[in-house]
Order: sequence, then C-alpha cells, then structure tokens
Amino acid sequence: MEKRNRNREAQEQQLNEFDKSTAKERIDRIDAYGFERSTDFDYDAYEEFMSVYLAILTRRSIKWSKLLKGNKKVGKSLKVKRYVRKGIPNEHRSLVWMVSSGAQAQMDQNPGYYSKLLNGEKDAKLVDAINTDLHRTFPDNVLFRKTAEPSLQKALFNVLVAYGQHNKTVGYCQGMNFVTGYLIIITKDEEKSFWLLDALLGRILPDYYSPDMLGLKADQEVLGELVKVKVPGVWELMEQHGVMWTLVVSRWFICLFIDVLPVETVLRIWDCLFYEGSKILFRVALTLIKHNQTTILQARNFPDVCDKFKQIIKGHFVEDCHGFMQSIFIEPGSLPMTTINKLREKCQASVITQGF
Repeated sequence: MEKRNRNREAQEQQLNEFDKSTAKERIDRIDAYGFERSTDFDYDAYEEFMSVYLAILTRRSIKWSKLLKGNKKVGKSLKVKRYVRKGIPNEHRSLVWMVSSGAQAQMDQNPGYYSKLLNGEKDAKLVDAINTDLHRTFPDNVLFRKTAEPSLQKALFNVLVAYGQHNKTVGYCQGMNFVTGYLIIITKDEEKSFWLLDALLGRILPDYYSPDMLGLKADQEVLGELVKVKVPGVWELMEQHGVMWTLVVSRWFICLFIDVLPVETVLRIWDCLFYEGSKILFRVALTLIKHNQTTILQARNFPDVCDKFKQIIKGHFVEDCHGFMQSIFIEPGSLPMTTINKLREKCQASVITQGF
C-alpha cells in the first residue's frame, strides 16, 4: 500500500513538472531527421498536432506490419495505394520506396555495380562541382556537418559521384544534392539511395535534371495550363502582372518540395511520388494554389504575387501533413494521366520553340 502511494506521488510530481514546463522545453530542438528547428518554430502548435498524429502513426504502423508480414513485396493494388496515401511509417519507408519504384529490382539485377562506380576513375569536373555544393547542403542539419560522426557529407559525395559516372548525360546539377540528402536520411544506405536516385531521375522525373532541363521547364508550364482550367482567377492574375510560373514554382519542382514544405509533409508526398509517379507533384502544387487562391488574389503587383507564393507554403495547412495529404486528393479534382501527358507534349514543344 505504501509503495503504491509512493508511485502515485511520483507520477503526480512528474505531471506537475510537465504542466510547469513549456512545449519548447519538452520538444527537442533537433527533429528526428537531424534538422534544427527554426527560431520561429511554433512548438505549441507542433505539440498539439503530434498529440493526434502519433496515434495515427501507431495505427498505420500496425496495418503496414500486417500487410508486409516480413516479406519484401509491395504490389500495385487499390489497397496498397490507399495505405501509401495515408502514409508509410518510417520503419517501412525505405523498403516500400525501393520496391514500389523499381529501385530494388535494379539493385538486385546489378550486384556490385555501385561499388564498381565508386572505385572507378572519376571525372575531375564532376568531383569539383559536387564538392562545391557539399557544404551548402542542409546547413541546418546536424548529420551533414563535417563535425558529425559519421558525417553524411561523405555518403552524399559518394552517391552523387557514382550517379554522375552512371549517367554522364546528367552528371550533376544543383537540386540533386538536396534530393539525394533526403534519400540518405531515410535509407541510411548509400547503395539504396543511389538506386532510388536512378529511379527518380531516370523513370519518374525524366529530363528534370538533364542539361537543358526540358522536363522541368515543361512541367512548370503544364502547371500553368492546369491552373488556367482549375483556378482561372489565379491564372488571370499571373497573366495580368506578367509573372512567369518558373519564378514562383521552380523550386517546388526541382527540389521536390524540399526546403519548401515541412520535412514530414515532404516525406508523405514522396511516399506517393515513388508509388504513383510524377502526377503527385501537380496535385500538391494545385492544392497549394487552389486552397490559398484568396490570399494570392490579394496581390496588386509583380512583387506582391511573388510574396504571396512565399506565404502559401507556410502555416498550419502544410504543417498538418496528414490533413494536407487528404486535401491533395480532393481539392484539385480529377487529374487523369492522359491529360497531363497531352499537356506535357504541348508544353515541351512550346519550350523547345521558345528556346528557354
């Protein structure tokens, strides 16, 4: 009886101490992925969100564990698509990305290929270009600092050099460092990151990172065409003030929303990107624009428009990754791949004609 009373008193003391502390004191300054939280980070809102989201994560984890049952197969089905859209738990993320993107099959069919690339002769210009960007990659992430033990800078360098040797047409261009960095954070494995990068650049996002970046430029114009139909007021505003889409959304596409949206939201987007393909990028972009059209339409001039596009990527709507992901499959409405492919053909031809 006395022992039970002591335990109750200890629990009450802990609760009292919890009540006295602030959310900022209770939440780590560095997140689960190694990123330092910004000075204006809303600790109270985050704690409130996580009190609900942790229960969702636990449910998803149980469902995914039952679905996978220790095997490495993730088939294409409505059930799996539904599961992916509701979020892949971190412990299963690497496996599901690898299998659903085809990266696992490529790695299995090419044993030793990554090591061969690393041990082979390296292009000096490629190495210099990558080295120049290494220290600029996630300066706010403690895992990528030279002082980290081990520093993920080494793994980042290896994957980028190997990919540059593997795909000499692409080599290396800015943006690839951030994408590869996220892959390394999630997989914790250089070879898997290499094959996921190959899946992204070779199959999911063709010509995004090629020297002329034709696919990237065209997709920004495709977004403009979709906005013209689905959010005509915003399209008219862009035309009125002469704002090119590339000015406001290029970073969304080239960095796949890294450093644009919160980390957890980006990872939820990538879950769908690896499973469903590039269409997901348009769903995210259209949702951001459609949901915030009232804000955007307040713009009165060119700089104003650019400023509104910076505003719409902040706040509770994007921080609530679960609610945001539900929105991207509702707000934009129907978005058939046939429509996107037709628009891509049209916009690629236009980009080539205009020579930009």
